[in-house]
Amino acid sequence: MWSELKRRLVDVLQTVAPLIGVVCLLQLILVQAPAALFLQFLAGSVLIIAGMFLLFIGVDYGILPMGRFVGAELPRKGSVTLIVLVGFAMGFATTVAEPDVLVLAAQVDDISRGEISRLIVLSVTALGVATFVALAMARIIYDISIRTLLTASLVAVLALSYVTPEKFVPMAYDAGSVTTGVLTTPVVISIAIGLTSVLAGRSTVSDGFGLLGFASIGAIIAVMIMGLAMQ
Repeated sequence: MWSELKRRLVDVLQTVAPLIGVVCLLQLILVQAPAALFLQFLAGSVLIIAGMFLLFIGVDYGILPMGRFVGAELPRKGSVTLIVLVGFAMGFATTVAEPDVLVLAAQVDDISRGEISRLIVLSVTALGVATFVALAMARIIYDISIRTLLTASLVAVLALSYVTPEKFVPMAYDAGSVTTGVLTTPVVISIAIGLTSVLAGRSTVSDGFGLLGFASIGAIIAVMIMGLAMQ
């Protein structure tokens, strides 16, 4: 266990080191920020390292094993509806807790001066992700081609891009990108891998992956529909 903790700490340090190094270099040769501000940055960097370390350990030791277990147990209940509903619930719950989504929702609320509230952006994005995660679970069960689903959903995105009010289009694409964060990714993938692992004759690689990209399209479509409704 200690070797795994050490490995994770080294991974985090290697990830954060380039950012800290670039900022320190800029401080020395270009920007010369006030000493108090630079020390604040260094303190924040230490907190980031600690936070990322704890987050990754939590994902490795808690979220991934539990997600795989839940995914593997669902088919034993003999209910496709239950599997789809659990997929929807997990997609929604992880999205509303996703840090990147929370930041985007807060920024939209702030920049629009409350015209587009944080709660609406958060809820709509989560509904979009949850709906498409549920569809992805159904796809795994019924062995529907991911190419077919991705093609149809991307065509819908392109079509909506032409009719959605202009200010909502970039927001929609950003909503899609922030849904694949540090919380949603391990939960969705682990459940899908657990589900495919107990279905006979299925490939964990081909069926267990692709869900995140598909779920992100759900967020894009949902925000564009929100834009049409609010125009």
